[in-house]
Amino acid sequence: MAVATIETAPAFGIGQRAILARTPTGNVLWDCIALIDDATVDLLQGLGGVTAIAISHPHYYTTMVEWSRALGGVPIHLHADDRQWVMRADPAVQFWEGDTKSIGPALTLVRLGGHFDGGTVLHWADWSDGRGVALSGDILQVVPSGYVSFMWSYPNLIPLSAAKVQRIAEVLEPFAFDAVYGAFSGRGQIDANGNQMVAASVTRYIARITGAG
Repeated sequence: MAVATIETAPAFGIGQRAILARTPTGNVLWDCIALIDDATVDLLQGLGGVTAIAISHPHYYTTMVEWSRALGGVPIHLHADDRQWVMRADPAVQFWEGDTKSIGPALTLVRLGGHFDGGTVLHWADWSDGRGVALSGDILQVVPSGYVSFMWSYPNLIPLSAAKVQRIAEVLEPFAFDAVYGAFSGRGQIDANGNQMVAASVTRYIARITGAG
């Protein structure tokens, strides 16, 4: 059980990566990149195909419909709170509500909010012999120090409130994970002690944003 990354080189747009979660019951494509080509589709099919697409937030919706069609019309799971940002309706797009949705054995979409109301991470409990991994996009933005941080607007450097970050921590608390894979290669990965690093990040962030630290 492994993850594989899909990237465009040289970087295009904001340079995010997609992640393929290769599970025993079917592969899930997490987030999307803009460019889709036959070679990438052939590679994905050779790895067992894709059973579903799930996306963390609207900045990565990009060519999601084209990805779905190229992969056989697989469902695209989006949180209903971000429905307004879907610019192109398609039968593959499936909206879900609430804070969690199972999309397969040991695979759970978790709505944390953040810089979009429907901001979501994908928790894979069985990854790496049960160590667990959170695929976080930039809802939990992994930073070079090995912590994560939180923003309402990255381009404008507007932070999230302490209350919203505390809610993120509370929703995420039941999920065990050793690793966090973010949206950007080279600066987007925690390889061990994921739960502890996220908890420490929340404490540090709230202390600074409230002036208590």
